[in-house]
Amino acid sequence: MTTASILTKFWNNQIVANDNQAIFMVLVGFLLSFALIRMSTRLMRSPRAPWWPGSVVSDGGVHLHHLVFGIVTMMIAGTVGFTLFGESPWFEISAFFFGVGAGLTLDEFALWVYLDDVYWAKEGRSSIDATVIAAAGMVLIMLGFSPFDFKTSSAGEIVASILGALIVFGLAAICFSKQRLMHGAIGFFVFPLSIYGASRIGKPGSPWARWRYGERRPEKQAKAAGRFPPDRRTERVKNAFRDIVGGRPSEGVAAAKGEALAATRDAAAEVRHRAKRVAHPAGKPDRAASRSESSGRSRGPRDR
Repeated sequence: MTTASILTKFWNNQIVANDNQAIFMVLVGFLLSFALIRMSTRLMRSPRAPWWPGSVVSDGGVHLHHLVFGIVTMMIAGTVGFTLFGESPWFEISAFFFGVGAGLTLDEFALWVYLDDVYWAKEGRSSIDATVIAAAGMVLIMLGFSPFDFKTSSAGEIVASILGALIVFGLAAICFSKQRLMHGAIGFFVFPLSIYGASRIGKPGSPWARWRYGERRPEKQAKAAGRFPPDRRTERVKNAFRDIVGGRPSEGVAAAKGEALAATRDAAAEVRHRAKRVAHPAGKPDRAASRSESSGRSRGPRDR
């Protein structure tokens, strides 16, 4: 059996038969674009590949992030997809390019959160987490998982469906506020997992810990710190996975950022100094100072 026949059988029996063409193409485009852009950025960073093209920078020095290309691609693909809804193969092609745009955009998820270029900083690892969560959600949707079943046959069922949806969203929000990201993301589709994550203690640096632990409940804060030490095994495994997928964070990013800010302040001070020299060149005293000196001489001893 050839590879083409295997793929054709998989497409017809697993994808088309379950009406998953669109979500499958979004997932494929998403994974491909993320993998390619990560490979590209790692090659830019590597001294072994000086031949690889760098970032897109305008003549004025503005760095155009690939996030921009991702947003534009999603806008175009989404508009075309809505226009050609159900028309094969254009609908599937639009879904593929929507996934491409989503992959480019989520690869810079940390830029959304920190509003700063932390791509190679420790904070940039949140982009890897967001990508894994998004891909896991797409896979679960393809497998037939649904967060809730919204029924509209009667008023009672509508109210029950709304309450069920609110409970699911509420438990997922609690998990995310405790920084239990996978519990919140997968628990959104697998309800018992969200209950487990929401009932467990939050991480010590999470928003939930700042609101509910800390000085208000120091014993809970201590318990959270003991439960989630920085060097625990699961965290080391997660960081190793993030490094394999996205590359290791650059050492001294924070220090380099501080040096850049200091250099900016020094440059601003130099500009102000030069402006004063231009306004008051050597040999020409300040008029305001001259007036104050002349008024001081004109005053008598009684005035002083």
